[in-house]
Amino acid sequence: MLLKLKIILPIAIGVLGLVLLVLFAGAWGSKKNAGELDAFAQCLTAKGAVMYGAEWCPHCQNEKAVFGESFRLVKYVECPDNPQLCLETGIQGYPTWTFPDGRKLVGEQGINKLAEASGCEIK
Repeated sequence: MLLKLKIILPIAIGVLGLVLLVLFAGAWGSKKNAGELDAFAQCLTAKGAVMYGAEWCPHCQNEKAVFGESFRLVKYVECPDNPQLCLETGIQGYPTWTFPDGRKLVGEQGINKLAEASGCEIK
């Protein structure tokens, strides 16, 4: 019995490791690659959309990750570094996207909802 356990346990651990690798590889592959959303991010900024957040906020990190390297083109305010601006803007939660017409979208939005709210196309 002990011999079977010594053989089966490493095989089971290996199979579990492969399953986890495939799952995580699929999650990484679903994010946009470098620069793929540059035009979308530029459009958001051109239309006056601003994301307010905090580095320690996991929802903010998720929102940024969806953009990949294109997030560098999004107008972003780090609220702990700019508390007065965030208070004046009425930011009460992170992330918050604001638009020039006064609309605020609070929480993770994802690119599809941002596209709908802004009128910007995802290419």
